[in-house]
Amino acid sequence: MAGQAGRPPGKTVALSSEQGAHLVSMARKTVETAVVERRAPSRDELPPWPEGEDGFLQSHRGAFVTLTNPDGSLRGCIGLPYPVKPLWEAVVHAAVGAATRDPRFPRVRADELGSLTVEVSALTAPEALRCQPLDLPGSVRVGTDGLIVSGMGTSGLLLPQVATEMGLAPDVFLSLTCEKAGLPADAWLAPGLEVSRFQAEVFSEATLRRLAGEPRLHP
Repeated sequence: MAGQAGRPPGKTVALSSEQGAHLVSMARKTVETAVVERRAPSRDELPPWPEGEDGFLQSHRGAFVTLTNPDGSLRGCIGLPYPVKPLWEAVVHAAVGAATRDPRFPRVRADELGSLTVEVSALTAPEALRCQPLDLPGSVRVGTDGLIVSGMGTSGLLLPQVATEMGLAPDVFLSLTCEKAGLPADAWLAPGLEVSRFQAEVFSEATLRRLAGEPRLHP
């Protein structure tokens, strides 16, 4: 696949299930290469997409890669929240980070690769919420929005699926995002803290395996 010049951020176009599956396969290949060979794969080593139809890979979007254990517990999650790279580069960066640089976990071992599930979240550009702190919960759509809090010399992010999986109310989601940033749970009520929301298109090997009726996405 020949590289192309990246396009600047623009209107986000929804990804198809096939495009999402391709991002997941890219993330899987990157995780395996990072763990086994201790490097990131080159663009030419990634699963190919038909030439001339790869515009979605060149669009600038944030992306996160999440790795989970067979019991559903987190094994690694790293990403880029802002659209500073073409999507394919953001996915590669996030996949390497999730496998090797998440400070909460040791590096993924080669003998774990077959049991881990890979998930990719392609993000929209964050939108700052311009309202009074007490009005913030009314601007957070659980099940749709992820959150970023920034200020006081730190920042924190939680993906939209976190609120859904945990059944969080908007105010609790705000508090947990503050805690993720190392701030007090009620910091979102303080002046000077910026809260932004974003959306994510989420594609997981687990979902793709169920749809395909296969035991594994990658044998």
